[in-house]
Amino acid sequence: MAGKDVVREHDPLMATVTVVYHSVHGHTRMLAEHLADGARLVPGAQVHLVEIRAEDVTAGRWHDAEVLALLERSDAIVFGSPTLMGSVSAVFKAFMEAALTPFITQAWKDKLAGAFTMSASQSGDKLAVLEQLAIFGAQMGMQWIGVGDRPGNNWSGGSRDDVNRLGSWLGLMSQSHADLGPEQAGSRGDLITAQRYGERIARLTQRWVNAVPYDTPRMTEHEARALSASLRETDDAPAPLTSA
Repeated sequence: MAGKDVVREHDPLMATVTVVYHSVHGHTRMLAEHLADGARLVPGAQVHLVEIRAEDVTAGRWHDAEVLALLERSDAIVFGSPTLMGSVSAVFKAFMEAALTPFITQAWKDKLAGAFTMSASQSGDKLAVLEQLAIFGAQMGMQWIGVGDRPGNNWSGGSRDDVNRLGSWLGLMSQSHADLGPEQAGSRGDLITAQRYGERIARLTQRWVNAVPYDTPRMTEHEARALSASLRETDDAPAPLTSA
């Protein structure tokens, strides 16, 4: 902890952002790369791009100790998954379930978070994936960052290449035709939106980690139960309900 503080004392703009994602055909990877490129536009931001791979899943369980260690060192984590059957991919869900240890230790508490998703269909129920990832971030005690751009392609002069053309704010949405390769992923507007979202996350992370000093309070499960038990022992019994 002390070493980390010393580094930031010499470089107050320092912030570590990790983009962790799964991609089936390369389309989501393209989105992740543009998001990371946007974060790298921010001076002082250290950006890591990590792909969750199917080969790291054994008997339904994902494990990579180095990735988990990197995420624990990160100030912000951006989650990315294709939308498959209205949900995150099975591989990415295995990664989410592997976060049980940082959930128990509250290792990701008060880190910043965001998310992005890709589907072949215009809708594809991508919102369900972003909601799933936002709930995951909330369970981990993280602080959520949404897309800050106004909606595009919602008037007669709009086009597929508009920024935020799908009008998504909870996280980044993109759409790619299923018969095209990753080099045709999304649209120009989608990729620009990804870059802008990555830059937004990096800048807000800098603000978050370099502002007023703050120590994240964490509790073990035993401590949380003990606190609740102490409240039950000391509080007066609640007043009985009365009918109107």
